[in-house]
Amino acid sequence: MKKILFALVSTAAAVTGVAHAQTSPLQNVYVGVGVVAQDYKDNVNNATSGDNNNGSKAGGKVFVGYNIDKNWAVEGGYTDFGSRSYNYTASGVPSRIDTGSHSFYVAGKGTLPVTQDVSVYGKLGAARVHDGVYGTGAAAGFTETDPSETTVYAAVGAAYAINQKVSLTTEFEHYGKAPQFGRSKGGVSVNAIYNF
Repeated sequence: MKKILFALVSTAAAVTGVAHAQTSPLQNVYVGVGVVAQDYKDNVNNATSGDNNNGSKAGGKVFVGYNIDKNWAVEGGYTDFGSRSYNYTASGVPSRIDTGSHSFYVAGKGTLPVTQDVSVYGKLGAARVHDGVYGTGAAAGFTETDPSETTVYAAVGAAYAINQKVSLTTEFEHYGKAPQFGRSKGGVSVNAIYNF
């Protein structure tokens, strides 16, 4: 009887261990999607235009993270800030500036629970930002020949857990210095996260 009981306990332990091993690779992983809102500016001296050279624009982001524990995580993502065009005339010459930006980032994330469902967090890391600027006419001199750089990425935000799997966040993100034309250096994002 002891041998049978031992065999049953051993089998149950082995099955539980295999099941845990099968679920553990994604157990601490989360994925998310979001919308990013940023200001833009296309200020050109002595330009006349009917176009609006300042305003706001929405872009998108996707990201994935790994929770080391309940307070610390690592995260990486891609943000597309969108693109826009600005048409103007300078000294009688029709001109145009096209801008477009995107970024890859990786960061450490620290989270502080406030209540059972609400938490605040901060992220710090590095981003590879591409700020494309293409000019024609009098704006040809504004074209960036090497528009990519590595810079500091930082964010602060708050999260609300709808349930154990799904949460919503809002955060302010900083993507290094702003280019001469196009996006601002920071933006606000609203995100949905799914925890495996």
